[in-house]
Amino acid sequence: MPAAPRLKIGLSACFQHADPARPLFTGKTLQYVEQSIAHWLMSAGAMVVMVPCPTGETARGDVTLDHYAEWLDGIVMHGGADVWPGNYGEEPLREEWVGDRVRDIYDLALVKAFAEVGKPIFGVCRGLQLINVAFGGALYQDIETQHPGARQHRNATTYDQHFHDLHIVPGTHMAKLYPDTPRARVNSIHHQGIKRVAPEFVVEALSEPDGVPEAIRLQPAPGRGYIAATQWHPEFHKQGSDTLDDTAILNDFLAACEQAKAHPRPVLRPAPSLRERAARRLRKALSRQRD
Repeated sequence: MPAAPRLKIGLSACFQHADPARPLFTGKTLQYVEQSIAHWLMSAGAMVVMVPCPTGETARGDVTLDHYAEWLDGIVMHGGADVWPGNYGEEPLREEWVGDRVRDIYDLALVKAFAEVGKPIFGVCRGLQLINVAFGGALYQDIETQHPGARQHRNATTYDQHFHDLHIVPGTHMAKLYPDTPRARVNSIHHQGIKRVAPEFVVEALSEPDGVPEAIRLQPAPGRGYIAATQWHPEFHKQGSDTLDDTAILNDFLAACEQAKAHPRPVLRPAPSLRERAARRLRKALSRQRD
């Protein structure tokens, strides 16, 4: 018998914007994927495809993110830059926390495209924060300065060798994935984090001892698809180490992709952006004036 077709998993693009200080890259935007997360998905036999941003000064043709969402079996949202606080109704408290607004626009549109056709979505680090904001949640711009009693969640020197303890919430889907692991150790490479969980999402894991959400999932319901995310990087787990084994998380996501491939179903629509909401209010006001 011929081998079953491999899953085609999209991976959101990371951005390197044109830098006037580097003549070679002046006027150029680079889009790329991180090797570690691509190899993580490939380790289970999936084919990995970077989903490039289809807009910008050099854009040509009619390919859209909707086309990728129809073609691919699921999407993984990369880690990376901060999410712009304006996306959840706040002003940046520091200039260095502005994030990457161009990438935000692309990422939010990518999540929307996959959600609307019921394809599974998994987020890692920034991906968790972006998903939470996309569906109406909010973030701490900086955990250590905004969350009382917060522990250190990022160390610039140790980077992926910085760890903290994790509490897996009983009764959640993640608890079922790790039935004998109520507590674990994970890497921690972030300074932003979830302040308000998006409606319709549940928290599946919390950092210890400060209780910052470290894993979220769209609440299961009849006819509803799969959206989940972790604040830590499961792809950084090394076999034989004392950090949480990533295998169950990866297999769970890919199993959801197989199921959605056979039985596609739409999921929760992302919350409208502040700009979209303002535009709607303006249209209503103009309509009332005409009436």
